Amino acid sequence: MAASLFDSPLYAKLFDTSEAGRLFSDSAAIRAMLLVEGALAKVQGSLGVIPDLSAAAIHRASMEIQIDPGAIAKATGENGVCVPGLVAAFRAEMNAPEHAQFVHWGATSQDIIDTALMLRLRQALALAEADLREILNNLGQQAEEHAHLPMAARTYGQQATPTSWGGVLAQFGAPLLDALAAVEQLRETSLFVSLSGAAGTGSALGAKPAETRAGLAQALGLHDPQRTWHTDRGPILRIADWQAQVVASLAHVGQTLIGLTASEVGEVSLGGTGASSTMPQKQNPVRPSALVALNIQVSGLKAALHSAAIHQHQRDGAAWFAEWMMVPQIALALAASLQHAKALSAGLAPHPVQMRSALDGNLGLIHAEALSFALADIMPRPDAQAACKALCLEARKSQTPLPKLALADYPKLDPAIFDPTASMGDAPEQALTFAARVSAL
Repeated sequence: MAASLFDSPLYAKLFDTSEAGRLFSDSAAIRAMLLVEGALAKVQGSLGVIPDLSAAAIHRASMEIQIDPGAIAKATGENGVCVPGLVAAFRAEMNAPEHAQFVHWGATSQDIIDTALMLRLRQALALAEADLREILNNLGQQAEEHAHLPMAARTYGQQATPTSWGGVLAQFGAPLLDALAAVEQLRETSLFVSLSGAAGTGSALGAKPAETRAGLAQALGLHDPQRTWHTDRGPILRIADWQAQVVASLAHVGQTLIGLTASEVGEVSLGGTGASSTMPQKQNPVRPSALVALNIQVSGLKAALHSAAIHQHQRDGAAWFAEWMMVPQIALALAASLQHAKALSAGLAPHPVQMRSALDGNLGLIHAEALSFALADIMPRPDAQAACKALCLEARKSQTPLPKLALADYPKLDPAIFDPTASMGDAPEQALTFAARVSAL
């Protein structure tokens, strides 16, 4: 098995990261760092920090020169960071020492690496946002279509009260709508440029460190934090927390669908995937299972990432290295989750007959709550609860449906309380409200 399933040709379709996968490769990291170096030089040239002619040469070279990751591996191993080797290789490739000497002027490795990471995370967020919109559109259309389709709600894995399939879909989608709404603020509060120099003081950046940082942020389309954040990993944590929340919301969808597609329930189908190697009658819930598994992975990574946020003094190599191990995995786990969720949201199909069978089965005990409140109209609430519980016990003991027993003992009850379409509460309205919110996106 590959060290990372996201990079495995064997598991490429089970944990497909789509376009996000290309953002977390060595080549993508180097390209992003060179873009930062080029933009930095251009800004410094415009401010007179370095010669304008050299700045133009560096910026042009940063767009053209390619550095082989393997060529700087030895230097990375020796230095603990890749930037010294990258800068040396870049200067050599420029073949213009009079200009190359101004590459990386006053910056530190962390400035380049963190800013380059933010460029890639920005793209990852944009891809995730597009995927969320597609998933929500699919869920919204189905929620509206099935707003009034009754089914059994379940708590603790057991039948609770009637709901609607559209209402369940709305519950799937609501946290995704919230996540989508939070993206813009996340960008503003977390997609920061980093430019503070060796110890976070900007001492070697020239006479205009704040202006240089602001100019670099504008050039790269990132936000200026107006401070150093070398040891403040809040921006990274906020992005990772948002990603983890989306993964967890999708895992809820997966966990629920595993239950609804079980052969004993069979109320929903997922499409044509999930074949068993030996049991041809089965359709395994592969995508839902992957969603749950990815959440398990991300939960552990998120906890470790928070532990790695504790930096000592003005930079901490151990904490920083640990962060590199987890941030890409969280981003790719989200990307893989979104690919599964897109396919699921497009292919979900309810089975109304099985849903109705579940509602009518189990001796009608799913109507116990409605019966309890109906009895409270003709007797005190505590007495109504006791009477309803006694009827439920009798139904199980005699294997007689609860509605039959209740109507025999209390003939004045309205039989409509045992109609699941009248006992869904505001589930249909929730479905329609969700669909309207999605349509307004």
